[in-house]
Amino acid sequence: MTVVLAQLGAQGAEQIAAAVPSVTVIDVPMRGDVSAEVKGDVLVVPSGYVDNLTEVLGRGVRWVHEFGTGVDSVPLDLVFAEEGRVLTCSRGASAIPIAEWVLAQMLAFEKHLPEAWLHRAPEHWNIGHGLGELHSKTVGIVGLGGIGTRVAELARGFGCEVVAARRTDVPSPLDGVRVGPLDEVLGVAQHLVLAAPATAQTRHLLDEAAFSRMPRGAHIVNVGRGSLIDQDALRVALDDGTVARASLDVCTPEPLPDGHWLYEHPQVHLSPHISWSSPHGLERILQGFIENLRRWESGDPLHHVVDPHERY
Repeated sequence: MTVVLAQLGAQGAEQIAAAVPSVTVIDVPMRGDVSAEVKGDVLVVPSGYVDNLTEVLGRGVRWVHEFGTGVDSVPLDLVFAEEGRVLTCSRGASAIPIAEWVLAQMLAFEKHLPEAWLHRAPEHWNIGHGLGELHSKTVGIVGLGGIGTRVAELARGFGCEVVAARRTDVPSPLDGVRVGPLDEVLGVAQHLVLAAPATAQTRHLLDEAAFSRMPRGAHIVNVGRGSLIDQDALRVALDDGTVARASLDVCTPEPLPDGHWLYEHPQVHLSPHISWSSPHGLERILQGFIENLRRWESGDPLHHVVDPHERY
């Protein structure tokens, strides 16, 4: 019988046990010593580092599931130290709320929100303020995984042209969405959406050279990781008008210290890494893991496996 070690609290362990009664689920604390009798095949960990991870991995674990989408906070060298151990993540589970957040940011940029709200009587009513339209705009997406694909679907629904860059040469999963090299995407994107993972290859993907290729007045939305952007180069691009606005749900470091320039810059809309937030978030993540657990039980290949070399 498969034994699942769940570091999710008692409620999470109970939900897994109820959904897959053929397995044994043990609620394991995230901190402190774990009883020597506890051993298991599968380990489910919350996003971020777990204090006793080294100890728990040594209890026979062959498959680790990370509750988050990105695995940059997971000590991958430790997870992959044992040959044959598999790591999966909750890739795509937050695609719906994050994509909606991206569209909200793009619409806010075009419709001058919240700047258009009134706080006192205006000089004129019913006078245009140069509001834009999302319709017909070119949206560039870097990273066409679950989040990027959902953003593309919504953007197409608003009549946008969509072009995407991805790390592989796999064709676009959507009709009407063109996949091209990063330079091409940078050169045409009026709204540039970053939905790529944090890897050695994507660090400072947007640097001084990348900003120089972008159309003047572009809008950047980052829902990937803060490390995708060279923030010093971004500040220059904002100040010289290359970038009209940066809507950042992620930054470097997190949390950002008091007094950082990103808090005060008038062209930065900064949020505290909340685009994933949804009343259905935990349910979707649990269902994704449960589906994978059933596949493990039946001997089928797992979904959302992290490549130990690509580290994503």
